[in-house]
Amino acid sequence: MRVQAFSTTVSTVVVLALGACVSVYSQQFSKDNLAPYIPSPQEVVDRMLSAARVKPGEMVYDLGSGDGRIIITAAQKFQARAVGVELRGDLCKSAQARIKSLGLQDRVKLMHENMLKVDLSPADVVTLYLLTSSNERLRPNLEKYLKPGARVVSNDYEIRGWTPSGIVPITAGGVLHYIYVYEIGAKN
Repeated sequence: MRVQAFSTTVSTVVVLALGACVSVYSQQFSKDNLAPYIPSPQEVVDRMLSAARVKPGEMVYDLGSGDGRIIITAAQKFQARAVGVELRGDLCKSAQARIKSLGLQDRVKLMHENMLKVDLSPADVVTLYLLTSSNERLRPNLEKYLKPGARVVSNDYEIRGWTPSGIVPITAGGVLHYIYVYEIGAKN
């Protein structure tokens, strides 16, 4: 009798745990959410913006901006203007607070929005840390909105069908990353 009761309890716990996992997975990977939140190491952020040849005054869009580290770095180290697009409200709120505390509101904006619905035409540079499949979903928007000469920089995940103008390896925290650099109008 005790074994059967234990077995029933374990089965109930497993079913509840699986249900919780499915719930978290469905929230994190809805049709609008293209990738999990995984912050890029600061060394990778710096290298992405350098590889994109960001110039003072240029407009950098970070799609899936998370905690805002790319848009903040673009403004602070590269004197660029920047727009972050983030779907998660909690990340937007904390990034917005950091932008304000650093006094960057005049050069850095944050949009609580689905990146698939954003007009990217003002962008000189677009940064990504999404999955390859997500980059494929985003590719038509990049092709629609970006002007010739705009650069797209993707951490770790390529944009299939495009030929990178450069692939930059960088090791950060003992992990090897590849930064894919694309230039619009350069045989993409």
